[in-house]
This record gives sequence, C-alpha cells and structure tokens, in this order.
Amino acid sequence: MESREEDRKHQPKTNPGNAGMEKLILATNKMLDVCSQTGSSIQFDFPQIAVIGCQSAGKSSVLENFVGRDFLPRGAGVVTRRPLILQLINAETEYGEFMHCKDKQFTDFNEIRKEIEAETDRGTDNRKGVSNVPINLHIYSPNVLNITLIDLPGITKVPVADQPHDIEDQIKEMILHYICKDTCLILAVTPANSDLANSDALKLAREVDPEGVRTIGVITKLDLMDEGTDARDVLENKLLPLRRGYIGIVNRSQKSIEDKKDIASALKAERDFFLRHKYYRNIADRMGTPYLQRVLNQQLTEHIRQKLPSLQDKLRKQMVTLEKEVEEFKIVHADNLKNAENPDTMKPVIHSIVQKLRDDFVKAIGGLGLNDILTDRLSNGAKINILFHESFPREISEINLDEKKLRRDINFAVRNIYGYRSNIFTPYMVFEGLVRTQIERLKAPVLVCIEGVVEELTSAVRYCTQHVSSYPNLREIIENNVISFIHNNGPKYKKSILSLIEMELAYMNIKHDDFMNNL
Repeated sequence: MESREEDRKHQPKTNPGNAGMEKLILATNKMLDVCSQTGSSIQFDFPQIAVIGCQSAGKSSVLENFVGRDFLPRGAGVVTRRPLILQLINAETEYGEFMHCKDKQFTDFNEIRKEIEAETDRGTDNRKGVSNVPINLHIYSPNVLNITLIDLPGITKVPVADQPHDIEDQIKEMILHYICKDTCLILAVTPANSDLANSDALKLAREVDPEGVRTIGVITKLDLMDEGTDARDVLENKLLPLRRGYIGIVNRSQKSIEDKKDIASALKAERDFFLRHKYYRNIADRMGTPYLQRVLNQQLTEHIRQKLPSLQDKLRKQMVTLEKEVEEFKIVHADNLKNAENPDTMKPVIHSIVQKLRDDFVKAIGGLGLNDILTDRLSNGAKINILFHESFPREISEINLDEKKLRRDINFAVRNIYGYRSNIFTPYMVFEGLVRTQIERLKAPVLVCIEGVVEELTSAVRYCTQHVSSYPNLREIIENNVISFIHNNGPKYKKSILSLIEMELAYMNIKHDDFMNNL
C-alpha cells in the first residue's frame, strides 16, 4: 500500500486547469518559428528539451515512440548531423511540416525521413560532417502531447569513413551550445546495458548542470540487461540521483525495426514487460514511453511558467534593441528604401556590400592593415600560417620510423626478389620499393592539413558575413554560395597535392643531397 501511495505522488497530475498553461508551449513555439524566419540577428533562448546520448543509445526510438511513426533516419555512424527541432503539436489530423518548405504538408512519414536526409545533406554540402544549422519540423497528430524537443547528434568517439578527424569535438561543442542555457531541459538517454557511471550523456549534462536540476534521465534497453541484473536502484534515483529522476524505456529491437513491427505493438510489449518483470512491476506506473511523454509535457509547461517573467523581460529588451536598429537602418538607407522598388537602383548597394565582404575576407586571410590589427585573437590567415609552418611539419616529423621493422622488411624484400638464387648486391628495386612506402605515408598529414585550411576559410567567410546582419537573406545567399564553392573545390585541392606525391613516387631523384648525405 505504501508503495502504491508513493507511486501516485510521482504520477503526473492531470488538471483541467492546465489546458491554459499548456498553451504556453504553443505560444513559445510560435515565437521560435518567427525568430527562425527573421534570420540570425535575433538571439533568443526559448525553453526547450534537448535530447542527448551516445550513438545507438535509443534516442531515435524514443522520439518515434512519442509520434507513433517511423520518421527518423537510421544507419551506422553519425546519422543525425544537424540539430532537429521537433515540435509535437496535438491536432485532429496527422501530418508533418518543415520550416524550409512550409507550403507542403507531409502525410507520408517515409517522405519526412527522406526530406530530413536531403536537408541534412544540403546543409552539410553532402559531406559527412555536422552543421549547427537546425532543421525545424512540426508534427501534428492526435497521438502526441505538446512538446518541443531538440534531437542532437549522437556522441561519438572515433571518426569513420569520410567524417572529419575532430568529429567528436564538433558534436560535443554543438551539444554544449544548447544544454548550457538555463532555459534548456536535458533529456539524457543512456542504455541500461552500459555502465551508468560512464554515461557520456550524463557526463555532459553534469558539466552544465552539476546539481542535476535540469536533467531528466532516460534508461533504455532494460530488456537487454544480463540475466540476474536490473536497474532498480537507478530507476528509484538511488544511484547518481537527479532532481527530476529517471524513467525506464523498452524500445524496439533492431530486428523488430527491420521486420517493420508497428510502434503500437511495441508500446504494448513495453507495458507488458514492466508489469511482468519481478523487479519493475511495483514501479510500472512510472515507467514506459507514454509516462515519459506526459512527464515531458508537464515539466516543459512548468519550466516555461517558471521562466516566463525573465522571458518577458528579455523579449521587451530585444524589442527595444530591434526598434533602434530599424530606426538606424531607415536613416542610413533612406535613399535605398525609396528606390527599393527599382532593382537597378539596388545594384550599387549590393555591389558595395559584396566589395566590403571581399575586402574583409582578404584582410582575414592575407593580413590586416596597420590600423586594424587584432590583439585579442588570431586571424584565420594566421591560423593557416600555423597549419603550414608548425602543425604540418610537426605531423611530418612525428611519422614514426620503426627501424627494426624496416630492417626486417629489407631482409624479406632482398630474399624474395632473388627467390632461390643468391647475390652479394642489394638490388635497386628493393631500395625503390621501401622508399615508395615511406613517401606514401606523407598522404595522411597532407590531407589533414588541407582539411584544416578548408575549415579556416569557411570560418573566415562566416566571420566576415556577420557584418551583413541588416540583410539576412543576402547574407545567407552569399555565405552558402562561398562556403559551397570552398567545399566543392576541396577534392580538387586534394587531387592536386596528391598528384605531387604521385610524381615523387613515379620518379625519385636518388642523387638529391638528402639521399647522398645519408648513404
């Protein structure tokens, strides 16, 4: 009886009077959409819930269970490469809507998945890296509660395939950008079949929320724990306690997903698991996806209510700032506004803006004038100089030469080239083959150097375009085109540099002083 009474205390309360408070989520979503459409000049932190966790922790399954549909991309490696701002809106009809193509309603959730993948590629130039630019998706459904969630890339340790070498740092920086704000609740997803003390999600959450005030723990894959073990202490908030506690989830297995097992059946199986499990049946009312969805709806609503006074104050200040900017804009560009209806009169204005961006870019890369020298940070040109003259030579010098292995290779090569015959002279072909192997090792540091230069050029473009904040659409067009040009030409740069190495491999000058001095 005491256990049942305790369960009721933790059960989310359903109060008809909360209907008015829940409208706060919808109102916040509308303001978020407006700010997203106006460009990056408006910086405003709205209460949201960020979903974080390592790869394969079950984040996607949790979100799909909320909706009752399969709509998120899946696969190996880092699948989520841009933040997905997911607004779940309770409505009579079911469809999805993207901010970047708002005139189209997606009733086929497979099409939603394809559009997420396509928009991700467009935002990352079809590369395997990540981008901070979010994708905004609204899902209207009678099966959801009003919640705003940010699905962030899964925490990874080792880059695979064509991913950048610093992919782990990029993802960590992106996650911290969202969860460091006190307006953001953190949904830390951790699989039960891993050590909770080493949970990457909880470690990151603890960095910005050491008291566990904003963090909600979600334990997935409870059905995959070793026989004889359980997560009861974690779920009862006795181990690594959080102010908002932990909720257990049982997601579909990979086989169930591949077999197209519907989510409704999976939710029923989840409920049966908790009711029948000898360790969890006493807390079953506080476990499972439906309970988690109600908790998030309630806690986000309450969080918005608590932050409402400060939100109103920040919004008023933002409005005053914007009004001043508008007045200044009208004064500075009065003549342009009068002639704005005539495109020909705007050409000189656009030309001067592009000219200014070009000059700023040249300064950022080639060096600044005597009156504009930076004293608080290194320019992008200086960083490229470091890449060429410090980082790259260091990478070359750190190529380890295993002399014991080299002698063994020489021995095998000499023996193998003569077969059953014997000779007292070391053949030139052995020397050439071994030198080729060493030259090949130059390719890796060369490619790292090229990636570093591309990143600095991209950073310089983004820094220079900040000065065009008065023209957000023009800024976006210029930035996207220039960055796309840089990234699209990346393979050409690599090909040119690698061609030089291939030339060295094709003809080695053994009369060069570097060879002669070491004979």
